[in-house]
Amino acid sequence: MWLPWGRTPRGKAAALKHPLSRSSSIPSFKDIHALVDEGFGSSPAAATVAKAAPVFHRIQSACSAVRSASPLEPCGIPSREEKRIVVYFTSLRVVRKTFEDCCTVRSILRGFRVAIDERDLSMDMGFLTELKGILGRRQLSVPQVFIGGRYIGGADEIRQLHETGELKKYVDGVPLATAGACEGCGGFRFILCQNCNGSHKVYTEKAGFRSCAACNENGIVRCPDCCSPTI
Repeated sequence: MWLPWGRTPRGKAAALKHPLSRSSSIPSFKDIHALVDEGFGSSPAAATVAKAAPVFHRIQSACSAVRSASPLEPCGIPSREEKRIVVYFTSLRVVRKTFEDCCTVRSILRGFRVAIDERDLSMDMGFLTELKGILGRRQLSVPQVFIGGRYIGGADEIRQLHETGELKKYVDGVPLATAGACEGCGGFRFILCQNCNGSHKVYTEKAGFRSCAACNENGIVRCPDCCSPTI
């Protein structure tokens, strides 16, 4: 109800009657600190830690809670295993930032010592077509990470999840990596095509030279010992 016309009342009685007084239930900007402190618990020890924690860590914890509450959108990868990590990256050093992002993401994921299906776009352009079909985009950046058939994101998302400790939750359940490099490919995940010996060309008397259908444009095929042919 609006206040009657006339002189504005003053004093404690006016503060109690005024609908917009500070004693009302409407939260102010200062209440944000109380909301942030709730995430650290209600115990005296937790309150002491919350007061001592820098503002950056409080914001990071709040963002972490929001991200964990939001479900990941499923991608178009038909995962055959219960948990699996697929990383699309490039080993080319043409763009420095892209190369460094790929190295950083691979290093973070390898630190968990789990099996990772690494798909190098520079080794097989079929991976690029595959990634475009999954995400439905024409312009793509690498790296791109999928865990358990779900799209996680690129380098920024992996760094954030790793810094907040949430990445370990997504990696839990992934099979451990085998010790040592693959004997078939030496860890390169590709071998020379046995049909064309890596030339990507085959010769027949009727048609002459033609492209080999058994390998990619580089004359190599995925190692059958350590790589699965499909996602």
